[in-house]
This record gives sequence, C-alpha cells and structure tokens, in this order.
Amino acid sequence: MSDAPTMYCIEPLQVYLDDAAANKPAPGGGSVSACAGALGAALVSMVCNLTRGREKFAGVEAQMITLVAASEAARGRLEQLLQEDTTAYNGVIAAYKMPKETAEEQAARSQAIQDGLIIAADVPLEICGVAVEVCRLSKVAAGLGNPQAVTDAGIGAILGEAAVVGAALNVRINLGSIKDQAYVQSAAARIDEIQAEAAALRAEVLAITLSKL
Repeated sequence: MSDAPTMYCIEPLQVYLDDAAANKPAPGGGSVSACAGALGAALVSMVCNLTRGREKFAGVEAQMITLVAASEAARGRLEQLLQEDTTAYNGVIAAYKMPKETAEEQAARSQAIQDGLIIAADVPLEICGVAVEVCRLSKVAAGLGNPQAVTDAGIGAILGEAAVVGAALNVRINLGSIKDQAYVQSAAARIDEIQAEAAALRAEVLAITLSKL
C-alpha cells in the first residue's frame, strides 16, 4: 500500500470532503482555508470571464485581462497550498519520534521540532498572504466587472477573508510552541495586519455589491 499523499487537486471533490471529515489530521483547517480562498479566486475569474470580450464592457477590457491573470495566479498558488498544508506538520510529527536517550539526541530532536513548527506556520502564513490578495482582486472585480456577476465578486471577498481568518488560526496554534521570539512576533504582527486588511476589503466589496443590486 502506497504512503504517497493524495493529490487532492486531481481527485474528485468528494474525496477531499470525505478526507476532511475523516478521523485523521489532514486535510485540516489550513488546507480547507486554502480551498476557500481558491474558490474565491475562481469567482473573481468568473466575473472577469463574464465581462471581457463583450462590447458593452470594452472600456474595461484591458483591466479584465490583467485581473483574470492575477486571479488565476492566486487560484493556482492556493491550490498548491491546499496540498502543502496537508503535509506541513509531518516534519513535527517525525521530529517527535526521534530518539531522546542522550543529550545530543535530545538537542537534535528539540531543534528538529522547532524547525518543523516554523514550516508548519509558514504554510498557513502564506495562505493568509495569497487570500488577502483574493480580497483585493474581488474589489476590482466588483467595481469594474459585469454588474450581473457582482454578487460573485462579493462572495469572492467573503471567501478570501474566511481563508485569511482560518489560516491565521493555524499560524497562531503553531506560534504558541515556537521558541524563536523574533519569528513569533513577526508572524503575529503579519497576520494581524493581513486580517485587518481582509476585513476592511470584505466590507468595502460588500458595500459595492449591495449598491449594485
């Protein structure tokens, strides 16, 4: 039986949902947050694709081409992070299984745990960074895109913020065990900043969306 990880981006959605519901640690909240962000990015792309190429929206054609390239790049990276988060904690698990009989073994084990925790925090931290970009792109889509699809832009921002908030929780749970205080302080400040921006963008996008209904 193979121990290779399931490649969720090429499996049916049902496989991912079933695995998320199963009695195993991954895919967990970080991966699901990335999935939410990827869906938000997909909706931004949808708004672009329902706008570009239409004569009545010719004035924003160039912006839509640029926007869809950015939203597809965000979606692609979040799809990768969805997968990466399922294995990010493996290094910590492996480190805890290292021998600890001698002082040297204990030191090596402790360092490996710390290294693994930072990797496990870095992945959801990146999810936060890409997901807030989805919120930024949603604002452009809501403002310039086909008004018939404005609710999709609004939902894109909601999903982008949800991805930020969810991934930030996964960063924070790892920060509690990391001894490198410079890293802890930097990461905590970064997710606070990203969450504040995402919340503000979501509110702005929803205001734009509601004004066009």
